[in-house]
Amino acid sequence: MNAQLQAGHIPADLIPPGTDPRTVVVVHHHPATRDYVGPILLTLVIGGSAAGVVLTLCLLLQLATTTAAAVAAAAPAGVGLSVSLRRKGK
Repeated sequence: MNAQLQAGHIPADLIPPGTDPRTVVVVHHHPATRDYVGPILLTLVIGGSAAGVVLTLCLLLQLATTTAAAVAAAAPAGVGLSVSLRRKGK
């Protein structure tokens, strides 16, 4: 029956009784093919952005450690930062 409809023939059992066959119009419905380009590109962009953020954080951490090492090396011997913790007496 599908081949008949694709060829433009209208089977008699599809036409309701009392309907003029000349006024019947067959509408073919073909589902649209799925396009995967958009979701794939979105996944690639998100993955690339995440990698870029991770690389940026790694570079900032490396810069901070390099700066800290340079500051520690430039300080005279015996000078450092310390934090003293004291208990309040009663």
